[in-house]
Amino acid sequence: MNDNAPYPPDLTDDELARLDITVLLRYGLTAEPGNRRTALFGDGAAAAAVILDRLGTEPRSVAFLADIVRAGGLALAAELPEPLPRPEAADVVREWLQAGTELMGGIAADDTAATWLRAVATIVELKQLTRARDRST
Repeated sequence: MNDNAPYPPDLTDDELARLDITVLLRYGLTAEPGNRRTALFGDGAAAAAVILDRLGTEPRSVAFLADIVRAGGLALAAELPEPLPRPEAADVVREWLQAGTELMGGIAADDTAATWLRAVATIVELKQLTRARDRST
């Protein structure tokens, strides 16, 4: 991942869903502020939200997982038999958690991952609220 590469703005949901979240986590969780961290919290969080939203994940489930990561760390969360209620979402997020665990970034990486998961939960919630509002008008 090149920190000097131009950053592509305005990706569609389909383009976001094709991003490699695992790679963004590997390079962004322990990175200093800059392009890698921006990619993780920008398109990475939006992409994760698109994927989880398409799998029917409730934002509160992702927020709860963020709390688990903050309290017990990525390693503990990666070992959960069901990190999210839906099996497909659990499989996807388990891969993301494992990628973070492999970094051995300690408490700092755990806290960053928890903050990132909270951002993902917020975006999922915003997507759902926007859809509900659009249906009611």
